[in-house]
Amino acid sequence: MSASSTAGLPAGLLLTYYGDDFTGSTDAMEVMAAAGIPTVLCLEPPTAELLKRFPEARCVGLAGSARGRSPEWMETELPKAFASLKQLGAPVLQYKICSTFDSSPAIGSIGKAIDLGVQTVGGRWVPMVVGAPRLKRYQLFGNLFAAIGGEGFRLDRHPTMSRHPVTPMAEADLRVHLREQSARPITLVDMVRLQAGMGAGHVAAHAADNNKEAPVVLIDVLDDATLLAAGQLVWEGKGSGVFTASSSGLQYALTAYWRQRGWISPQAGLPPAAPASVIAVVSGSCSPVTAAQIEWAARNGFTTERVDLWKILHTETAQAEIERVVELACSSIRQGISPVVYTAMGPDDSAVIGFDTLARDAGRTRADAARLVGTTLAEVMKRLLDRTGLRRVVVAGGDSSGEVVSMLGIAALAVEAAMAPGAPLCRAYSRLPQRDSMEIILKGGQIGDDSFFGKALAGGAFNG
Repeated sequence: MSASSTAGLPAGLLLTYYGDDFTGSTDAMEVMAAAGIPTVLCLEPPTAELLKRFPEARCVGLAGSARGRSPEWMETELPKAFASLKQLGAPVLQYKICSTFDSSPAIGSIGKAIDLGVQTVGGRWVPMVVGAPRLKRYQLFGNLFAAIGGEGFRLDRHPTMSRHPVTPMAEADLRVHLREQSARPITLVDMVRLQAGMGAGHVAAHAADNNKEAPVVLIDVLDDATLLAAGQLVWEGKGSGVFTASSSGLQYALTAYWRQRGWISPQAGLPPAAPASVIAVVSGSCSPVTAAQIEWAARNGFTTERVDLWKILHTETAQAEIERVVELACSSIRQGISPVVYTAMGPDDSAVIGFDTLARDAGRTRADAARLVGTTLAEVMKRLLDRTGLRRVVVAGGDSSGEVVSMLGIAALAVEAAMAPGAPLCRAYSRLPQRDSMEIILKGGQIGDDSFFGKALAGGAFNG
């Protein structure tokens, strides 16, 4: 990017973010990279040595796992993560959340993360941009909606999120939902105020002074116009530095505003992905979207193999089950056939409905059992790569993605090419020669159309 194309922007880093899961972290990276903002996603706290590999970076992310963690874990880990990002000096530091607001007081508490972030970063307000129309997420009068299969749902009536196995959404009004997680003041710039140009005045009236705590300010986003207005409100209100808890809607909003001001090129974009001869997929997602993708793969030349959860939750049978699945997948790869290894087929799968019973019978807590599913898929992928030298892989599911990438010894990711919105093809950077420059796609459960895995194999860019 030329210096003249960013003349209206400050020098150095523009934004840093901590992603509360790995798929969301690559989603945020994709938006910035597609806008022509060089971005790197670190999988360990960014050091000067690591960042030397990315001298052009204007945005730095740190992928994390807070979405599946307790408030006690957050109190120990998040201040260190936020401090490592703050020292990089960007004017905006984001706690990147899922656009479906996955959280509860006990698991993935966004409210707890906000309280910890404000303690580290400071600032007079905490803007929250959650809506992201490109991802079919919309916030209207404080309520969050998501579309699936061409139909929109309030989030507490969404067929997946209302029944999420860890953080089911029982309330679509984000103010009500968030008040269960933090005592911090919460207010809203709704679309009426936003469209009337009254957002900055509302923020000023509620922002912290000597007698107030920094309030959370939710900002409605329904369409491109409100998205741009939200970006203007955040950027012009950042002051000497601001902490925000937002989805990738923030990245879409900021880049829309920068583009409108002529500070970044309107011509930026990502190249389409090249084809691969064979890929491997592991999936820990319980989403009906991913289930449809696995079914499509089975009908279209992939091999599909289910992991027996009972066996992997019992120590005496776990290794044999992992080895069974790995050998079947390796056999497929040697024949030039792409394997899909999965643990569930949608929210109505018996493995999902009966997961609590499976965990209890194995003498494990639900949280421990869920993490074991992720580490099992990570071990499957590691053995596959070690035995086949495969160079392109896909991981479906946010928690699974974190476990897989952590086990593979990858230090950082950068966007390589476009795939589906929210799931780019990434290139890995690793100190391990066999992992360096491999290609990986981290796909959230709700992302992509039915043929996603086929397109991950064949290449190209698409809008599913």
